[in-house]
Parts: sequence; structure tokens; C-alpha cells
Amino acid sequence: MLVRLLYASRALDTSPAAIEAILAQSRQYNPTCGITGILCYGGGIFLQAIEGGRMPVNELYGHIQRDVRHKDVALLHFEEISERRFGGWTMGQVNILKLNQSILLKYAEKPELDPYSVSGKVSLALLEELMATASIVGRV
Repeated sequence: MLVRLLYASRALDTSPAAIEAILAQSRQYNPTCGITGILCYGGGIFLQAIEGGRMPVNELYGHIQRDVRHKDVALLHFEEISERRFGGWTMGQVNILKLNQSILLKYAEKPELDPYSVSGKVSLALLEELMATASIVGRV
């Protein structure tokens, strides 16, 4: 059974090297567990969708909750799915610096990434639009 989980967290270390290390680890680990997904990072906040089997996704989310690189981990959305939406990425990354601010403004009060202030469905819609507008890098 496939599931999709969407969560937000705050980065404790916001350096580019720390963010790249998280992506590199995801891209190495996720294929071994059949996990795909997308990560959006900006302003010290992660918004991530992960897809795969129920147990691997739940285990990864548990690991993220215990990961000292994250704080304020919040589950935004969880659902059983019939197919993946982010299946082309072991962990795609949204380049928030090159993002058209009007896309963020479409889904929130201010043109900034703040999944804590919107619903999980709104955050998922934002990720889907970012995917549709080719705002994702790192097709690995």
C-alpha cells in the first residue's frame, strides 16, 4: 500500500552545507526503501512530501522527528494513495531563491514559505504547482 506524508519542520542549522547534507542523505537512503518525494526549503523551514510503502514512510517520518537537525516537526497531511505524484525524484528540491513569489502568494497571506500557517492540502497544492511549473531541481 502506498501512502503520502507531508510535514513541515524548522532547520537548526540553516547553512547551505547542512541543507545539502540532508538532501544527499535522502537521495542515498530513499531508493533503498522505495521512497520518493520533494523537499522545499526557505527561510529556515522545510516542507517535504514523502511517498512510498506505509511502513517505510512511517519509519522515515519517525527518524525525522528524532533528527537533531529538525525542530518543530509537524504532520500536515497523510493519505493512502493509488499512485505517486513525486515518483520522478528520490528527493527533488525546490530552489526557493529562484521561485516566482506570486506562486507563494497564491497560497498564503505573504509571499513566503510558511506551511505552519496554511492547511496541509494547501501545502500539497503548492508542491504540485511547483512541480508543474518545473521549479524543482535534483531529478535523481
